Amino acid sequence: MKRPIVIIAGPTAVGKTSTSVAFAKDAGGEVVSCDSMQVYRRMDIGSAKVTRAEMQGVPHHLIDILEPTEPFDVTVFQEKAKEAIEGIYARGHLPVLAGGTGFYIQSVLYDIDFTENGEDRAYRASLQDFADEFGAAALKERLRAVDPAAAEAIPTNNVKRVIRALEYFEQTGERISDHNARERQKESPFDYRYYVLTMDRGKLYERIGARVDRMMEEGFLDEVRRLKEEGCTAGMTSMQGLGYKQLLSYLNGSGTLSEAVEKIKAETRHFAKRQLTWFRRERGVVYIDVEKENVQDILRSGTFG
Repeated sequence: MKRPIVIIAGPTAVGKTSTSVAFAKDAGGEVVSCDSMQVYRRMDIGSAKVTRAEMQGVPHHLIDILEPTEPFDVTVFQEKAKEAIEGIYARGHLPVLAGGTGFYIQSVLYDIDFTENGEDRAYRASLQDFADEFGAAALKERLRAVDPAAAEAIPTNNVKRVIRALEYFEQTGERISDHNARERQKESPFDYRYYVLTMDRGKLYERIGARVDRMMEEGFLDEVRRLKEEGCTAGMTSMQGLGYKQLLSYLNGSGTLSEAVEKIKAETRHFAKRQLTWFRRERGVVYIDVEKENVQDILRSGTFG
């Protein structure tokens, strides 16, 4: 028999943290964070990291497990998430995956195979040199020429993933988008309930703007300044996160603070739009309008018998 698992996903600022905590507390669950920034210690404000008080005693996993100087990607996430999930089952509890990084959720839900075909360091280095010389957008166009679907799905500034997609094509002759599509068709090893929280797009954008303003009031700039003093640089995975990238650029002398804040808001809105596009492609998703529906009633009604 397949083991049960619940996913609570949705765009940034929609209310996933409070919803997942309330549900896990009610259902005897433990939360596995599916977020690429909350794994980092001392990156609290900009990642909207759940606080101890907000956890309300509910165990949380994959939070504060890495230093900001350490790399993190979907393969590392999948490995650590699987370990956390097994521990939750061993304690007789229900795993609740919560977050907005759809690819991370997918990697666990369908046990996607990220087996490497062997690392071609010379080819990777040549692509990195190309990106350094001509820019991330030019590298992205090289990917678009061989795999338009992958180019559409991967953000331009995620040079590492663009390089990996080009390397996969170079090594196998197959587009990585075709490989990923095939993996997505796999049957999940879990008996899952997949919920995506939504709300009116205009109101969501208002919440995003208010959240960024609140982060700045809470000391987000000082948080990034301390990370810079620790030696964090623009090339690190941790500094690619929304907000961190823009404020680090400001601290390095690019533009004004108000311009940086407006960029954070604009790019966060674009990110939320991409998140919603991603979740619309997923199978077996139940959408919940947090403004019009009783979220906890719907979650409880889908609980396993």
